Amino acid sequence: RSGAPVLLINLQPSPAMDHASFDTGQWLAYCGACPLPEMANAFERVGVPFRSVSGHLEDERAWQRIGRWIRAAGVRSVLRNGRHGLMGHLYPGMYDVSTDLTMVPSRLGGHVEVVEFDDLRVRVEQVKDADLTAKLDETREVFTLADSVVEEDLRWAARVAVGLDRLVEDFDLDSLAYYHRGLDAEVHERLGAGMILGSSLLTARSIPACGEYELRTSLAMLIADRLGAGGSFTELQALDFTAGVVEMGHDGPGHLAISARKPLLRGLGVYHGKRGWGVSVEFDVRHGPVTLVGLGQSRDGRYRLVAAEGEVVPGPHLEIGNTTSRVDFGCDPGEWTDAWSASGVGHHWALATGALLPDLRALSGLTGLELVEVSV
Repeated sequence: RSGAPVLLINLQPSPAMDHASFDTGQWLAYCGACPLPEMANAFERVGVPFRSVSGHLEDERAWQRIGRWIRAAGVRSVLRNGRHGLMGHLYPGMYDVSTDLTMVPSRLGGHVEVVEFDDLRVRVEQVKDADLTAKLDETREVFTLADSVVEEDLRWAARVAVGLDRLVEDFDLDSLAYYHRGLDAEVHERLGAGMILGSSLLTARSIPACGEYELRTSLAMLIADRLGAGGSFTELQALDFTAGVVEMGHDGPGHLAISARKPLLRGLGVYHGKRGWGVSVEFDVRHGPVTLVGLGQSRDGRYRLVAAEGEVVPGPHLEIGNTTSRVDFGCDPGEWTDAWSASGVGHHWALATGALLPDLRALSGLTGLELVEVSV
């Protein structure tokens, strides 16, 4: 009646009975498997979706499966009840990032809150000196500052970060996607260019924020974050056929919690992906297993999860204020790129740590979202 997901847990006391000494009463303690088909049949006949985990109390595999369902239920909850901010306007020329706002509550639940850049502007204008100083102190503690960082740009980014904190609090947002072009260094262009620091700090606090008006990717980042795997705004950057890896990442906000080292704040005279200049975040995702998590949209408007597992490996990186990682998918980079693109994922996604396909399969089962697993 509640509509809540149902998980039947069948854990017997130990791996096996002591057949030589057990009587009927002791046997019944191990007989949880007997009513499991009975309950499953009843649920099926009344139309209640369910899943089950069978094992024993010390069975680590069973507890992993239970944990997987619990995490998936948490993601389902934040999607059904979340508030997702969308601020600014569509990035010119990028049809793939456009999202029908009614599709989010229709397919996932939750609410899309359309926010104006002026909502941010008035909050930035109200930032007190003490709050600015505290944000600058936090920035210097979290980041290594490159020599290219200009103090004036740093102070502006910190001021915008304080305004962003207040915006997210005032609108009670669980995620945020934004973009504003602006022209000739007017205030809205400066605001759009000053978002990277504050958005990265928000993302590290489990409030994913990404640029280029990428609402579906901010939702993918939220999914990855709630699975405990981070989730950094990512796109393809280059293919290294010599090393057999795909280079991917993005300029702008990154998920600081999954950086392989203390993240770097680099000053840039020109950005990729937006107008303006200022500070940008640079790091490599922690080396080891990773999963790409994207939210694609089909021709009929349905959302689908798109995912692929790989491994972040060491190697050279461009030093241009990007969150670049080198990902080995165990196959030819060109063939993998063709398969990934054919999934219809769009050109942004979340790069998350760990092997998440089992968790995503559970999430697919709870939400009804199709899961496309890309491999070659």
